[in-house]
Amino acid sequence: MRDLLPALRPALVLAPMQAITDLPFMRVLARRSSPDWFVCEYFRVHPASTLNPHILRAITENKTGRPVFAQMIGSDLASLRRSAVALAAYPVAGIDLNLGCPAPIVCRKSAGGGLLRDPEAINRLLGGLREVIAGRFTVKTRVGYSGSDEFGGLLEIFRRHAIDGLTVHARSVRECYQGPVHTACVQAAVATLSCPVIANGNIVDVPSALAYQRQSAAAGLMIGRGAIRNPWIFGQVRAACEGAEMIIPTYRDLLEYIRELSAEIAREAPRYEPLGHVQRMKRTLGYISHGLDPAFEYALRRCSQPAELWALCEAHLGSDEALPSRPPVDSKLFSGFAQLTDGA
Repeated sequence: MRDLLPALRPALVLAPMQAITDLPFMRVLARRSSPDWFVCEYFRVHPASTLNPHILRAITENKTGRPVFAQMIGSDLASLRRSAVALAAYPVAGIDLNLGCPAPIVCRKSAGGGLLRDPEAINRLLGGLREVIAGRFTVKTRVGYSGSDEFGGLLEIFRRHAIDGLTVHARSVRECYQGPVHTACVQAAVATLSCPVIANGNIVDVPSALAYQRQSAAAGLMIGRGAIRNPWIFGQVRAACEGAEMIIPTYRDLLEYIRELSAEIAREAPRYEPLGHVQRMKRTLGYISHGLDPAFEYALRRCSQPAELWALCEAHLGSDEALPSRPPVDSKLFSGFAQLTDGA
């Protein structure tokens, strides 16, 4: 993965978010500021699984010009090996194993972050997958299941298996998306592993991105929720690192982003259904509207028809005023980011 790293700044990576960071989102994001590479939504892998064609299109039909890593989630080694071999037949930049998803339904199946309760199972999976993955093989992890004190043991397992990259969402599974990230864990990974380490979690703007990279010494930064809220963030961080002028988006820019995303999602739908389309848009708008006018956020959560949605957006986003650069400090959706920049 070192060959993908920029020379003079941290790599910038889009975090996979299920049912949000799909091909339509990647297209719309790339028109504003592309990451250095994408990681697609995860392929669920089990004995009866096949490659999800919707997710696969984010690889086969991706015209953004950026590499795409294919991510798998599961715990059955034979199935993961089979899927890894199948994915390698497509134009993937590499194959990533998800050890970080904190969703209860995933953890109950001992997949994603649930696997962190069983380090020996991780050891077996990494060894078995490394045998069949000839190209780049990377891992995305949390710092532990119950707490960050588990991370040292996990690092020893990762070090054992010649992985090509490690992305660390620097919270435990139990911390989910709440509280500050454990930057010392990312720093420990950088010191322990010979592969590049990517820092993930809590990046909402340029200051939090630069502070996280400085405190962790990570080779790159992975951004998910912050990129949904602000699709200009990759270009802003790149400009800050390179001393270039940074775009300051306005409310009207945000309105155009929402319109374009809506059109892309509608175009991709096998059959357009107004109610279903609004519900799909609301999954993304929850991150976009957070920290703007509370009345706008409240009304968006309750709207159900396209006309109502667009009336709300046009009423609240028709201004040339600059958007807030970061969410509220007490945000639960973007929790703990202020600790990255406190005292910086």
